Amino acid sequence: MTCRKCGTEIANNALICYRCGSATAEPRVKPPERSSVFVRPRRSWGKTALITGIALVVAAVLWLVFGSP
Repeated sequence: MTCRKCGTEIANNALICYRCGSATAEPRVKPPERSSVFVRPRRSWGKTALITGIALVVAAVLWLVFGSP
């Protein structure tokens, strides 16, 4: 088998060319998108605010029922 990029004779089961380093076959895994891997997806604050509000209301009710003599 010959390398498509540089023409060097390489083994039939080689994954890359030993001379130029180019791949001999198409990748099996789709490459990631061009966006940065360090960018976090934006989080929706709606659910967090709702849960926090419910927890505060429950805490206030419990304090009023059991906290005052």
